[in-house]
Amino acid sequence: MRIPFYEPFVAPKSSDYVNAALNSGRLSGNGPYSHYCEESLESLIGCHKAFLSQSCTSALEMAALMLDLAPGDEVIMPSFTLAATANAFALRGAVPVFVDIRPDTLNIDERLIKSAITERTKAIVVVHYGGVACAMFEIMAIADKYGLVVIEDAAHALGAGYEGRPLGSFGQLAAISFHVTKNISCGEGGALIVNDPVLKERIEVARQYGTSREAFQRGIVPFYTWLTLGTKDMLGELTAALLFAQLECVHSVTAERLKLWQRYFDGLKELAVGNHLALPGLTDGASHNAHIFYVICANAEARAKLQSSLAAVGIEATTHYVPLHSSRAGQLYGRSAAPLTITESLASRLLRLPLYVGLSEDDQGRVITQVHKAFQCEHVG
Repeated sequence: MRIPFYEPFVAPKSSDYVNAALNSGRLSGNGPYSHYCEESLESLIGCHKAFLSQSCTSALEMAALMLDLAPGDEVIMPSFTLAATANAFALRGAVPVFVDIRPDTLNIDERLIKSAITERTKAIVVVHYGGVACAMFEIMAIADKYGLVVIEDAAHALGAGYEGRPLGSFGQLAAISFHVTKNISCGEGGALIVNDPVLKERIEVARQYGTSREAFQRGIVPFYTWLTLGTKDMLGELTAALLFAQLECVHSVTAERLKLWQRYFDGLKELAVGNHLALPGLTDGASHNAHIFYVICANAEARAKLQSSLAAVGIEATTHYVPLHSSRAGQLYGRSAAPLTITESLASRLLRLPLYVGLSEDDQGRVITQVHKAFQCEHVG
């Protein structure tokens, strides 16, 4: 029997809310369900303002627009991330400057950021890989010292925290993903999280084509006009209704995923002790959300063997990012601050295992057993 890499979670009230939105006749963005979602995110993250967006990518692009970047300005980020992270800033003419990652969490190595800063550096973009926090206090201290903006790519991180604070609440801006593969999803969607009140009004204008339409809709001005550069970035009301049903379940979804994550960790730790593979690490003080469970094999060949072994019995396991600095676009639009040896090594050895709400204990047991068999180890559990 096939075990997929993921299956979308369907919240209990999904149909009720979508039908209510459909029957309301209000289908465009910025409607009641959009506001419900934004209020829910503001409460969950503790941010100044949340704006729903069409995707995490578009939220990052809006964040880049807020930086007023000039061609040649630099933005520091990890190479081990989705192309969208770099693309958002390269589109504004900025140069992504890639920094190596930590071997324990696969997050940007905060110890390497200072040496990557130049007179052209404008921002630091951190990626909370797998919902595990970057070392945010250290990173924020560096940003404060050099007058840099911090943007959190928190695509994986809704429901995760660091030292008692939700991820997405540290940087001036943060971006969340509600893509179908995320813990909380609506098929396609995202949110721009605003922690700097000064940026709120600018974003309200920018997301409405760069016009005063938001003020017009609130009755503040008699008509709206084009004020600045902008775009159109809102989530339709049907999709927002689907998302609101999911957000109501964020705590139960996180709890269920954490149980699955821990079961993998407990079931595979003897392989780690035997040096067959390595398991995910956590930042001190981090409370993760079990977005991903991955294993790190000894080399690329061992990963291919493990993936093939799982596929042979119907278990779908997947690799992840090809480092951006090694890609054609990464070399054309970005640069590496220093050799990225850890990024290159870990990216070639990482394999993600199935993890989703609804994964049964029996099916997860099959995955764990097959991983042991791939290394010719008998699992007792």
